[in-house]
Amino acid sequence: MNLVKNIFYFSIFLFLFSSCVSNKKYQALDEQYQKELELANQQLGESGEKLNDYMNRLATCEQERTRLKTQVSGFEQKMQIREEQINDLKGQVSDAKAVRDKQLTQVGDLTVLSQSANNNIKETLSQLERKDKYIQLLQAAKTKADSINLALAVNLKGVLKDGIADEDVEIKVDKTVVFVNLSDKMLYQSGSANLTSRANEVLGKIAQIVESRPEVDVMVEGYTDNVPIKNSCMEDNWDLSVKRATSVVRVLQQNYGINPNRLIAAGRGEYNTLSSNDTAEGRAINRRTRIIILPKLNQFYDLLNPTNAPK
Repeated sequence: MNLVKNIFYFSIFLFLFSSCVSNKKYQALDEQYQKELELANQQLGESGEKLNDYMNRLATCEQERTRLKTQVSGFEQKMQIREEQINDLKGQVSDAKAVRDKQLTQVGDLTVLSQSANNNIKETLSQLERKDKYIQLLQAAKTKADSINLALAVNLKGVLKDGIADEDVEIKVDKTVVFVNLSDKMLYQSGSANLTSRANEVLGKIAQIVESRPEVDVMVEGYTDNVPIKNSCMEDNWDLSVKRATSVVRVLQQNYGINPNRLIAAGRGEYNTLSSNDTAEGRAINRRTRIIILPKLNQFYDLLNPTNAPK
């Protein structure tokens, strides 16, 4: 600002005294003025550059201030999250202390109950020992029963092997029983419960084995296929299966002297099939009579009686 004033005053001075100075002096003054004006312009340009530099710096500072405010806001949010996490951890620590105190109380209670627990453990061990002896008894009984059933099956196969086709008879040991599957074509006349002469021969051989084993009972089960039957003698397949089982039981009692108290007759109808009834072969397999040789119930219950366990 002072520079501009100086230039103004200098211009007035030149105007007032221009008439009094010579051209030479005027030129000198004009040259000096030009130099000073050039210098002033140079200084003004430098001041403008400095002003632009300061404006750029100011803008940069504003951007930095905005960035820093954003960082501060982010830090404040993180601090809030950390405080919440700290409070949550404090709650967990408090819960853990409560659990610890409860466990300490339980340990104290267990210490008080230790004597009673020891007595209970001793009693439990004693009971387990008695049960173990009983289990050993059952295992021994099962082993004995398995041996008897195996021997019985071997005897049945021995007496039935002559003159009987393999597809007409099947002997198996299943769990605690021995059973004999006999085809209907070997035992009965077609569509009836009347036994064939060949059936009497087979049942006579089975009766020999049964008679030699007074400790077993005999259950006879009749089975049919699903082809319906209804006539003056039969109401349906249930009726046919029961009558066939009854015919076998009656022969064992009347012809071969088997005690009827040891005999059971049962009919299973067209159910509990061994094969599909959709084919003739399958229906032939399902038409069968099963003779089951099983221990008497009182002997079975004796095996389960705990008083029979070794002391």
